[in-house]
Amino acid sequence: MNQPSASSLEGRLLGHVEQFDFDRGLGMIWSNGQEYLFHCAEIVDGTRDINIGASVSFVVAHRFGLIEASEVEKLSS
Repeated sequence: MNQPSASSLEGRLLGHVEQFDFDRGLGMIWSNGQEYLFHCAEIVDGTRDINIGASVSFVVAHRFGLIEASEVEKLSS
């Protein structure tokens, strides 16, 4: 996976949920040609659930040597 540029790390990115495994609480967001892993605990509204295809905004975070989506916020359709 390519590292995002420094400028993209400074603000929120827009994307959509490509995958979500409710049992494991893990999902994948697609944004600007890149995939970002996220855990359901990062969903801002606290629901720990999100629909595949949902539009989201998020912050890129570095954790455990990986680039992940953090502060995942569902956007109105």
